[in-house]
Amino acid sequence: MKRLLVVESPGKVKKLSQILGHDWIVKASCGHIRELSNQGEDALGFTMTENRVTCDYIPRDQRARETIQQLKAAARQVQEVILATDPDREGETIAWHLQQALGLKNPRRVVYTEITDAAVKQAIAHPRNLDFNLIGAGLCRDCLDKLVGYKGSPLVWKLNNGAKSVGRVQSATLHLICQREREIIAFVPQDYWSVWVDYGEGLRAFYHGDVNAPRDNSPPTENHDDTVTKPQTTPESTRVLSEAEANRLVEIAKSHPHQVIQYTGKLENRQPPPPFITSTLQQAAGSRLKFAPEHTMQVAQKLFEAGLITYMRTDSVILSPEFCDRVRQWLETNDPENIPPQKTRHRSRKNAQEAHEAIRPTDLFRPSTQLRSELSEEEFNLYVLIWKRAVASQCRPAILRKTQVISQSGDILWQARGQVVEFLGYARYWANLSQDTLLPLLHQGQELTLTNAGHEKKQTQPPPRYSEPKLVQLMERKGIGRPSTYSPTIATLKKRGYVQLTKANLQPTSLGMEVDDFLQKALPDLLESEFTAKMEAALDDIASGKQPWQDYLINWHQTYFAIALAKAQTIAANFTTSNPKTPTPSPNSSNYQKSRTRCPVCHHQLAKIPSKKLKKKYFLKCVSGCDNIVMFWNEHAKTWQQPSSSSPTATKSPSTPVPTKYPCPVCQKPLEEYFYQKDGQQKSLLRCSQPQSRNDKNHKDVAYFQTQKGWWSPKYGELSVIDEGK
Repeated sequence: MKRLLVVESPGKVKKLSQILGHDWIVKASCGHIRELSNQGEDALGFTMTENRVTCDYIPRDQRARETIQQLKAAARQVQEVILATDPDREGETIAWHLQQALGLKNPRRVVYTEITDAAVKQAIAHPRNLDFNLIGAGLCRDCLDKLVGYKGSPLVWKLNNGAKSVGRVQSATLHLICQREREIIAFVPQDYWSVWVDYGEGLRAFYHGDVNAPRDNSPPTENHDDTVTKPQTTPESTRVLSEAEANRLVEIAKSHPHQVIQYTGKLENRQPPPPFITSTLQQAAGSRLKFAPEHTMQVAQKLFEAGLITYMRTDSVILSPEFCDRVRQWLETNDPENIPPQKTRHRSRKNAQEAHEAIRPTDLFRPSTQLRSELSEEEFNLYVLIWKRAVASQCRPAILRKTQVISQSGDILWQARGQVVEFLGYARYWANLSQDTLLPLLHQGQELTLTNAGHEKKQTQPPPRYSEPKLVQLMERKGIGRPSTYSPTIATLKKRGYVQLTKANLQPTSLGMEVDDFLQKALPDLLESEFTAKMEAALDDIASGKQPWQDYLINWHQTYFAIALAKAQTIAANFTTSNPKTPTPSPNSSNYQKSRTRCPVCHHQLAKIPSKKLKKKYFLKCVSGCDNIVMFWNEHAKTWQQPSSSSPTATKSPSTPVPTKYPCPVCQKPLEEYFYQKDGQQKSLLRCSQPQSRNDKNHKDVAYFQTQKGWWSPKYGELSVIDEGK
């Protein structure tokens, strides 16, 4: 008796055919075969009444039509059709679409999380019916996403700035990126001083406050589940906010004897990290292998199809008892001192769907030399990462010896901290511990020999932009989206031109900021993480059978979205009226957005002039009198360039230094402004005008950079503003 097994990915067909043998036909649907049509009101493809939702699904494209015909032909050749789409909510929905498209009366559904002989044959032996709760959640997500996209997107089209779409998960994620960018723009750096003393006994201690001042003696917190190997953070003193106070503390340190008043040491267990779930795999692959989330999932898909790892879309950290036993067997042979007394169990987060395991290798004992020859370099590296994390999760904790020394001079306290790894434990396979910092053995009351005391001027830094892995981590923490949506959402934001990668971090474009500004006024709830997370929680409730999907969709639309949309229409009309995109600003107009690029003639910031004809949606123009200076973005060179016909006639080129009235802090000679290109943009800095200063060690820190508040130096701070008109 021939049977037909239908899977999603063509990459699985060969492996499954080998496992199942000649009595089976294995075919692939190539993912989704149907989508909501563009029929009906607003081309939604579904209609809603007071108590019913009716969906109109059609083949996604010509390829899907051909696939359906091929599957129908294959189904006529067999006595039984078994649906083996992926083991998640999306896979269950695809199985339902296959049933509908192929006209199957009672198809059997099988689920396996690894493509191995045992797992596949076990699944085939225990088929089940389709799970209509999971299907309902999938259909509800389809309708929600299209409802928000098709009803919301026309609002941003009215901005006439090239904005293409609004999305339920997409817009909330964009808002997180734009929020961080606004924090960076609004950030005002603050100077502070780190004060330290060096002792002849072999340690450096940092200012820890006055004797009578309240202090927080708790050690700095560390991320025990860090997916990145980080060096130890540079230690600092309690912050001192003026140079005068820093000098006072140094004088006290030099004029008073130093004595140990507290020496403590204790052992601390660092627990092993849990095995990978989708989000942590993307974070680790991003930080250690420099993979984008989308690329990580593509490589992981190949490993899954080859039968090397379990299913890679999961938010559960649960491992099967059989795999945990195999890890212990491997450790008994290779690392017996790392076997914990009991199996290590990790807890999934509260709203995790524990339908299947964490991401792990299917065969722990597979020789790495064999895999290296069979896999590409990227596939092998990702497999090793998964293997190490899975093994580490079942090892003993790392043991750290942490020491603290507090000394006193006069009324001032000084502190030094140390850490030594006594036992690597899990860190033998997953390195996320700081480097050792060894302190000498001291005792309370011991006199210390001061060899030096000083301070270092520092400045607070703005919060960093999110890397793609960090954004995935944030999306997971805030409940935006689910494992299958993290990487597609980020890819969509980049494709829409709402964000761009700047030095491997996500930066919103001017278009992305404009869209987010508008949506904050028009559909503010849709941008809030809590609001989006509640929608995801509702989909989880539907998947577990706690509420009917049609009731939720109808109620959500009637009580929230239809009302919010009506208000948004009015706001959109007022917004576009009060924020017109045309006409182009005149040369004397102040109503333009400045760029970071400067005019090569007068060195003022060039203005961004909107243009629908350009891919970048604007060009640069000098509005300070140099009317012939226009620059366009060169995509190949990744820089702003002038057309040959508008080259400046001025004698100074962009690289020619320009004298200023600012004095050098070392020799008092005038500083000069030097222009250079970096990251496709023209930048400038101030340096001493003396040619011999280039090789003078006293001048090596004389460099002032442009900030929003003016010229600033890491060593000398801000330059006072000079009225150039005087």
